[in-house]
Amino acid sequence: MLSLEQVRQSLESAGQSHVLQFWPELCEVERDTLLQELSQLDLKGLKEHCEGAAGAAASPSASLDQHIEPVPPESIGSVKKSDKHSLEQWENEGLLQISGNRVGVLLLAGGQGTRLGVQYPKGMYNVGLPSQKTLYQIQAERIHKIQELADRKYGSKCTIPWYIMTSEFTLAPTEKFLKDNNYFGLEPSNIVMFEQRMIPAVTFDGKVILQSKGKIAMAPDGNGGLYQALVDNKVLEDMKKKGVEYLHVYCVDNILVKMADPVFIGFCVSKGADCGAKVVEKAYPTEPVGVVCRVRGVSQVVEYSEIQPETAELRGPGGELVYSAGNICNHFFTRAFLQEVTETFKDQLKQHVALKKVPFVDSCGNQVTPTKPNGIKMEKFVFDVFSFSRSFVVFEVVREDEFSPLKNADGAATDSPTTARNSLLAQHCRWAMAAGATLLDEHGNTFPPMASVSAGNNPPAQCEISPLISYFGEGLEQLLKGRTLPTPFILDEKRAKELQAQ
Repeated sequence: MLSLEQVRQSLESAGQSHVLQFWPELCEVERDTLLQELSQLDLKGLKEHCEGAAGAAASPSASLDQHIEPVPPESIGSVKKSDKHSLEQWENEGLLQISGNRVGVLLLAGGQGTRLGVQYPKGMYNVGLPSQKTLYQIQAERIHKIQELADRKYGSKCTIPWYIMTSEFTLAPTEKFLKDNNYFGLEPSNIVMFEQRMIPAVTFDGKVILQSKGKIAMAPDGNGGLYQALVDNKVLEDMKKKGVEYLHVYCVDNILVKMADPVFIGFCVSKGADCGAKVVEKAYPTEPVGVVCRVRGVSQVVEYSEIQPETAELRGPGGELVYSAGNICNHFFTRAFLQEVTETFKDQLKQHVALKKVPFVDSCGNQVTPTKPNGIKMEKFVFDVFSFSRSFVVFEVVREDEFSPLKNADGAATDSPTTARNSLLAQHCRWAMAAGATLLDEHGNTFPPMASVSAGNNPPAQCEISPLISYFGEGLEQLLKGRTLPTPFILDEKRAKELQAQ
C-alpha cells in the first residue's frame, strides 16, 4: 500500500487533490480504506483518464454514414436462410468440439439489477416463472443439458467450463448464491469466477467524484473490461490448462441464451473464424440497438446514434433493411484470438461515454442525490475487438427463440421481467405444440395449434419446460405427442418420469 504522502503527490500531479479534502474528518478505519482504494488505482493514468472522459463527453459522436457497408454475404450464416444440411453439419461440428472439452462459456455478469429496482446481481433475478427459477439456474441447467447431448452423440464424458466475470458489486453475492444452491449441480471446480476492474466516475469538468467523504465513486469499466480482467486473473492460462480452444461469450440478462450453442460454434469453427457475432434482425429501422457492419472495410458494431435515420431506413431489392444485423452481446472467440487481443490490442480499445446520475458529497460535505446526469462513466465494450479480427463471421438467429433481455423494471414497455417471462413461456408453448401436445387454458379451452405470441402480450399458456429435459425443443415428442395438457404445466425431471411411466 502507498503512503499518504505518495498518494497526495500523485493526486496533486493529476489535478485531483480534492479527493483528500475530508481526510481530517475521517476515522482510522475510513482512512485505511480510502488509502487502500487509492493505492489500487492507476494514479499515473488518472490525469489522462479524467481529461479523456471530460473531452469525450463534450464532443458529439460522429456520423459514419459515408463509411459503412453491410457485412458481406459470404461471412454470414442464418438459422432462417442457411440450408438444412449446413445447419445440421454445423450442429454436429459444435457438438464434436464440446465433446472434446474444447468449448467454454463466459458470462458477463458485472452489472447490478439497479434498473430492475434490486440491489443484487441480475443473474439472481427471478422473473416469475411457474418454477421460480432464476437466470443463473436456467443457464447452469442449459450447460448440463448441452454436455449431455454432446456425450450422447459422441460417447464422451465432457465438461464445459463456466467462466463468470463479475464486478466488485457482484462477486461476493454471486459466489454465495451459487454455493448456497450447490452450483445447480455443476462441478465447482468447473466454475471460474473473476473480477473486472473498477474505474472512477468523473464530473463534466474532469474531477473524480467523491461518493462519500472517504470513498471515490467507482464503476465497472464496461464489458470490454473483459480483456484486462483475463490478464489480471490469468483466465487464459486456466483455459489452456483445461484444453478450451473456443469460447462462447454472452450477457447475463438474456433469458433465451443458448449456452455453448453448437450450431453457432460449429458455424464459426467450420468457417475458420477467430471471432463471431450472433445477431437478430432489427425490429424496425430506428430500433436502438447497435448494428454489426463494416466501417472503412473493418468489421465493427456501430451504435444507432452514429447512423443517420435515412441510412437506417435503407432497404435492399427484397424490401429488407440493408443494416439489419442487430447486435445482442452474444459472441464467439478462439482462445488464440483472445490471447492476441490481451497481448497486442487491449490498450487500443475505444472508450465510450456513459452519462450517469452519480450520488456525491459536495465541497461542504453534504450528501447529494442528483436528479439529472452529473457524472461520466467511461466504458469499454466487448465487441470493440471485432476490428482486430482476421476472420470475422456473423450468425443470424430468430429473436423470438434467442433474444429477450431483462433490463427494466415491470411497467416498462420492453425488456422487463414480464416480457422476459412471456418470451420463455411462449417459446415452450411452441415446443410443446410442435411435439404434438394440446394445451388447455384454465377454463379447459384448447389453444390453437399455431398460436403466435409476441413477448409483450400474455403468453398463450403457462407452459414451462426445464432445460434439463430439453435444450432447444428436442426430445419432447416421445413425452408429449398426443397428450392433452392442462396449464400451468411444468415439465421437469419428475414430471418427465411420470409421463414415461404412463
